Amino acid sequence: MAEEDDPALRTLQSLRGKICEAKNLLPYPGPNKMRGCFCTVSLDQEEVFRTKVFEKSLSPFYGEDFYFEIPRTFQYLSFYVYAKGFMQRDLPIGKVAIRKEDLSKYSGKEHWFSLQSVDPNSEVQGKVHIEMKLNELITDNGSVCQQLVVRIIECQGLPLINGQSCDPYATVSLVGPSRSDQKKTKVKKKTSSPQFDETFYFEVTRSSSYTKKSQFQVEEEDIEKLEIKVDLWNNGNLAQDVFLGETKVSVKVLRNDSSHQAWYLLQPKDNGNKTSKTDDLGSLRVNLTYTEDHVLPSNYYISLRDLLLKSPDFKPISASAAHVLCDICRERYEAVLPVVRLLLHYSKLVPFVTAVAELELEQTQEANTIFRGNSLATRCLDDMMKIVGKRYLTVTLKPVLDEICESNKPCEIDPIKLKEGDNVEVNKENLHQYVQKVFNSIVHSSMSCPTLMCDVFNALRQMATKRFPDDPHVKYSAVSSFVFLRFYAVAVLSPHSFHLRSHHPDAQMSRTLTLISKTIQTLGSWGSLSKNKLSSFKETYMYDFFKSFQEEKCIEEVKRFLDEISSTGSKESSGVEESLILKEGDVHKRAQGRKRLGKKNFKKRWLRLTTRELSYHKQPGKEALCTIPIKNILAVEKLDETAFNRKNMFQVIYTEKLLYVQANNCVEASEWVEILSRVSRCNQDRLSSYHTSAYLCGNWLCCKATSETHAGCKPCTATMPANIQLDIDCDRETERIYSLFTSNSLKLQKLEEACASIAVYQGPQKEQDDYSHFTIEDSRETFNTVKHIREVTEKLLEHHETFQKKRSTSTKYGSEDNPIVGKASQHQ
Repeated sequence: MAEEDDPALRTLQSLRGKICEAKNLLPYPGPNKMRGCFCTVSLDQEEVFRTKVFEKSLSPFYGEDFYFEIPRTFQYLSFYVYAKGFMQRDLPIGKVAIRKEDLSKYSGKEHWFSLQSVDPNSEVQGKVHIEMKLNELITDNGSVCQQLVVRIIECQGLPLINGQSCDPYATVSLVGPSRSDQKKTKVKKKTSSPQFDETFYFEVTRSSSYTKKSQFQVEEEDIEKLEIKVDLWNNGNLAQDVFLGETKVSVKVLRNDSSHQAWYLLQPKDNGNKTSKTDDLGSLRVNLTYTEDHVLPSNYYISLRDLLLKSPDFKPISASAAHVLCDICRERYEAVLPVVRLLLHYSKLVPFVTAVAELELEQTQEANTIFRGNSLATRCLDDMMKIVGKRYLTVTLKPVLDEICESNKPCEIDPIKLKEGDNVEVNKENLHQYVQKVFNSIVHSSMSCPTLMCDVFNALRQMATKRFPDDPHVKYSAVSSFVFLRFYAVAVLSPHSFHLRSHHPDAQMSRTLTLISKTIQTLGSWGSLSKNKLSSFKETYMYDFFKSFQEEKCIEEVKRFLDEISSTGSKESSGVEESLILKEGDVHKRAQGRKRLGKKNFKKRWLRLTTRELSYHKQPGKEALCTIPIKNILAVEKLDETAFNRKNMFQVIYTEKLLYVQANNCVEASEWVEILSRVSRCNQDRLSSYHTSAYLCGNWLCCKATSETHAGCKPCTATMPANIQLDIDCDRETERIYSLFTSNSLKLQKLEEACASIAVYQGPQKEQDDYSHFTIEDSRETFNTVKHIREVTEKLLEHHETFQKKRSTSTKYGSEDNPIVGKASQHQ
């Protein structure tokens, strides 16, 4: 495809990580040295994630995972540790700030970072648009002098102050060895993207050696010594003004041009990055993976995508492109996920998983070890269950886990771990009740099990029975090893990782969930064990605890459940789809004016989206103040900040009115818009255009139309044609697969050489260790596949280089999309 046909190149950023723990935090100076602490994640100065508060500990263990798409550019990723305030504001203990350019150094690994002090002069965010000119003026006495003209045009992306848009102003200074002239703009109210458009004039002193010319340049000595410094501040009114950032531009940028106009990223003050000697503030252990995908237009991926989609039908399966990728990236767990998602989208996953599972079964010698290793088949099934079974887990486990976590009864039954005053019999009864509730929820959930999971389980069951025909229990163990061991037991152990709970549980709850998970795992295996089920327990207390369960009844219930979820027969349905919560959280919404005399101000509300409706409430659990059926939503779009001088706003356009909502940060705003757009994508009468701003004072602020019913002035954003449960961007997944192939090109080359060696010599020769980890059943077919992969990826590399070259030439350094970092003189 010609590049001009579809020039769109998407740059998509995502961040996945885990805030593990902090150690040796600085104690309070008073007698009560312990403190409640929490940690936040920020893009520059915008908080996008917060852990729960860990009470009274100087070495808190958070254990909280996070993942989000990054919807904007940023300079720093920062982690802040705060001491929770009671009657006052939370106090920052320290921070870890990582430049975007340095994220790759830490990606995919755990690191201990020393906490640095939080210096107000280093907490900056945003960019400023500046224009500079040098004019020649004739003074009243006839002499010629120079006049420096500085225009502050606008700023973008300034931080929120105390959760609200700031009141910014700028100071403009001409700084030299013996002068510092300062001027100031007007204060702009409640905006993080102020439009200043103010011009300031500075007289530039000439040297005594200057002789009058009609055309002249600035003399070298003046150029070297003068610079313009622009500082951004938040007007504090009665409080102290807050520094927002600064930039410096040397006057010598005008040496070759009479004018200079550019965007500059705001920087910390000169001393902002200098850390004075302070006490040790402690350290923070973090695991993070930053991904930046440069996704080409869809047609560029046709060849690679087609090659991957042929994988399920390839004979042998080990010679397929998908299997080759997973083979050369065997130690990288994340390599399997894009393959699973791509095949899942095109309904090719079941035959592929069936083929790789069959290959694994051929190498399995004993029935009791079936699907117990970390193989390609088990990794594919793990990822498939997490994607497809997300809703299934929510329906089955969330209600009972919410009940368990909120009641939080003591359940410790290990005599060594019992605390003083604990009653082991009471604890045992509490644990038994919890286990029974979880177990009952699972074994009665077969009607909710996704059809795709049932199809895979059915295929596994048939293959296992064929491989071990004399073992009557293998048809159950083949399924239970996945659904109990790798699905339910893991979700019970870490409900926060499966979005069943918002935060990592505390120590007592974590221990309770560990015992429940271990019990569920064992109960699930009972249906596939022949005898001596209790003899496998190493701990005496677990042996005694399992005696409280009715063994035969549990076995029958497990077998019935496994039979039902591994059946391809149609399931009976009540016909009534259960309403599931897709997203909920705190927002600020503007009053919709349903009351004639009501004020249209912003109020904090709890916004909830289910599979049926969007509603807002005063608080979680309270009755809905307003409910909007999904079918009534006509469009969901972002709203210009200028509408209400508020950041991170979006609008829900529905049949009756407009709902204006402000999210807490850019990540949440993007997530709300995306999921609301997806669930309403197929609605009838969806709008084709919308207004980017609000209707205020008798006209639309964006297009000045006076009629409130006037058609929109901008086309609505097209939504990705993705199923709400399977939100898969196939071009992005194919791009990730391409990146994996290119980053593992040396292993791909070794595999190609191994295939050539085997084909020529009819068997492995010398240097066997170089390819002993590869699965090569047919060397010729594998060689041809590898050759095809190299051809396709090399062509894609050419396209990437072309697009990057085109982008670098079209995006000028100093433009809005590519602002200057540091002094302009350093980049001329």
